[in-house]
Amino acid sequence: MREVLDEGQAAGRLRVPVAAWRWATGSGLVPSADVGPGRWSQAVVEAADPEAVRAALRGPVGAGWAADRLTEALGVPLPILRPRVTASAVGHLVKAGLLVYLGGEPQFPDVHPDQVAALARRRDLPALLDRHVPLGPDQAAVRLGVRRTDFDQVVRLGWLAPIGSVDIDYKHHGGVTTIPLYSTFPVGLVC
Repeated sequence: MREVLDEGQAAGRLRVPVAAWRWATGSGLVPSADVGPGRWSQAVVEAADPEAVRAALRGPVGAGWAADRLTEALGVPLPILRPRVTASAVGHLVKAGLLVYLGGEPQFPDVHPDQVAALARRRDLPALLDRHVPLGPDQAAVRLGVRRTDFDQVVRLGWLAPIGSVDIDYKHHGGVTTIPLYSTFPVGLVC
């Protein structure tokens, strides 16, 4: 018998979905990993109540749904120069630890609806988005209040550098395109 279990083994031992185990650990219903990152002792797993773990997960929601709820929380109409929250932004919020990853693609994760609602109620939601969600070049141009060609010139001059990129597959229109991503903080400093 194993003494150390990963999340899949722990969920299997309790006969609950892995998403339910992730939510139980992320919400504090079950203690955090006590043996190492993503590893629990057999005693912790066996002490967990499977029915409570199963009941705590009200069904994960997709990143698109979460993005729509967070966009609504920003206000209608959106504040000037504020882009909509995207499904990939939800992935960045998970990476930042503001939402618990429950499954799906890491870039577009499934999350818990109650946690999304709590995040949407935060007064500092715009600041959290600015801190943790990078902008594409079109979004950065909107944030600066300039044309896209002007933003491209700012990049060419070396005033801004991408912090990462994302590949978008347009399938019917020429295949994969790599889009650079820019941190919101330096974009704000260019203003």
